[in-house]
Amino acid sequence: MNTPSSAMTESPLERQRIMPAAISATRPFYWSLRREFWEIRSIYIAPLAAAALILFGFLISALAHRKRLMVDEPYDFAAGMLMLTQILVGFFYSLEALHGERRDRSILFWKSLPVSDLTTVFSKATIPIVIVPLLTWAVTAITMIVMWLLNAAVVAAYGMNAAALCTRLSLFQMCLMLLYHLVTVHSLWHAPFYGWLLMVSAWARRAVFLWAFLPPLAICALEKIVFNSSHFGALLMYRLTGGPEAMAMATGSMPINPGTHLTPGRFLTTPGLWIGLAITAAFLIAAVRLRRYRGPI
Repeated sequence: MNTPSSAMTESPLERQRIMPAAISATRPFYWSLRREFWEIRSIYIAPLAAAALILFGFLISALAHRKRLMVDEPYDFAAGMLMLTQILVGFFYSLEALHGERRDRSILFWKSLPVSDLTTVFSKATIPIVIVPLLTWAVTAITMIVMWLLNAAVVAAYGMNAAALCTRLSLFQMCLMLLYHLVTVHSLWHAPFYGWLLMVSAWARRAVFLWAFLPPLAICALEKIVFNSSHFGALLMYRLTGGPEAMAMATGSMPINPGTHLTPGRFLTTPGLWIGLAITAAFLIAAVRLRRYRGPI
C-alpha cells in the first residue's frame, strides 16, 4: 500500500524520467538556433545596416523634396532593397553553414554534444527559410513606419497637411502583402535553392561557391549544346523569380503595391510548390548524411 510519504519520494524520480524526454525534442533545436545567431551575426546585422542606409537616404530625399508627399516609390525601393539583402544573406549563409564548421574544425566540438545531425541541419535550414524572411519583414515594416513618420514630420514642418499620407498610403496593407510575399516566395518557393546550397556546403571540401553554381551552369551549357534548348535555365529563372502563382502583379509593380492580388489558393495547389518542397527535403536528408560521415577539412 502506497503511503503519502512514498508517493512524495517517488514523484521526483518519475519527473526526472519524464521531463528529459519532453525537453530533449525542443531544447537542442532551440539552442542550435541560438548558436547560429551567436556565430553568424550577419543574419541580423545585414538587414539592419541596409535599413539604416535606406533611412539616411530617405531623410536626405525628404528634405530635398520637402514641399511634396513621397508615396509609393521610396517604400517600393526600401522593400526591394531589403528583400535583395535577405536573398543575399540566405544564400551566403547556406553556403557557409556546414562548410565553415568543418573548415575551422569546430565540428569536432559540436559533434561531441548530444545534438543529432538531423537537428543541426534542420536548425541551419530554418535560418534562411524561416528566420531571415521573418526578420526581414520586421525590419522592413519598422523601416517603412519610420519613413512615414519622417516624411510627415518634414512636410508638417513646412506647413503642409501631413494627414494626406494616411489616405494615400496604407502601411498596414503594404506590410501584410510584404509578409505574404516573403512567406510564399522567399521561404517556400525558394526553399530548393537553400536545400541545394546546404547540401553542397556539407559535401564540398573547398571552393563551395564554385561547386554550388558550376553544376547548374554546366547543365545549362550541355543542354544548349546537345539539344539547342534552355529548359533547365528557364526553370531555374522561373523558380528564382517566384512565378505568378503566389501573387498577380501588374507589370513593373512591386508585391506591396495596392494593385497586387493575393492568390493563396492558386499557390497552395501548384504542383511546383510541393515538388520543390520534396526536392528540398531530399537535399536536406543528403546534407544530414553528409554531415554524419564528413570530418573536418
